[in-house]
Amino acid sequence: MDIDRRSVLKVVAAAGASSVAAAVPVRASTRAVAPPDAVGLLYDATLCIGCKTCVVACNDEAGLEPDTRRDPLYNAPDDLNDRAQTVIKLFKADDGRLSYFKAQCMHCIDPACVNACMLGALQKREGGAVTWNASLCVGCRYCQVACPYNVPKFEWYDATPRIVKCDLCADRRAEGREPACTAVCPAKAVVFGKREDLLAEARRRIAAAPERYQPTVFGETEGGGTQCLVLGPANVAYTELGLPDLGDEPTPELARTVQHGIYKGFAAPVALYGLLSLVMWRNRRQSQKAEEEVAR
Repeated sequence: MDIDRRSVLKVVAAAGASSVAAAVPVRASTRAVAPPDAVGLLYDATLCIGCKTCVVACNDEAGLEPDTRRDPLYNAPDDLNDRAQTVIKLFKADDGRLSYFKAQCMHCIDPACVNACMLGALQKREGGAVTWNASLCVGCRYCQVACPYNVPKFEWYDATPRIVKCDLCADRRAEGREPACTAVCPAKAVVFGKREDLLAEARRRIAAAPERYQPTVFGETEGGGTQCLVLGPANVAYTELGLPDLGDEPTPELARTVQHGIYKGFAAPVALYGLLSLVMWRNRRQSQKAEEEVAR
């Protein structure tokens, strides 16, 4: 059978479009809560010195090449990309206000990327971290469109492309070690721990120095809550740091309502997903054979 992902996705799109007219609105699913073992990060922008040690450590741990495309002599990503799972950005206002910000996957409690992934390549796993499984990915990149933080990145120039995003150093955590970024931060601007403990610590810092911080912890409720929490300086709003204004409702709720209406009583997606699985398996087998032949 001579098929490819593009032709299959065209079929999926056509099938979905034909069923929209018959869609029946359904009640959104119950709001998700953080798993009992939820872990995460607390980033305190007022402590960050912008050294980017975390960026280098993250690259090393993930096996990513330094991003020297902007500066051939320096690992200098200006945003998340296929070679950068975390970056340090500098906010600089015209009136002189400054703040660093550590951009990375927020590991949402109810992740939009997980809900958008057709075959479950993105899932919340140990500790509630959102991780990616290459063997299930068909490269549709719906996760990129769905993420409100613009986090997942696709390796456009690789023969066997991956989705690049932070997984909270799953391998290190499996060995009982903390993530690479928190292990190397000299100012302890980013720390690792249980989400409930990090949230309590963030509240304690705000109460102890209200003039220093924003009055709320970003990620406590935004977008349904995240496992990576942010403390921003009092004079710089979270939106100025580049974080979206999401409100408290989980971002996948609208998508789920629409999708459930479209697919209610619609059996075709089951067959189409099976076909996508076949395409994925075939393409990966071809890539493996090609690599084996090159190795010989």
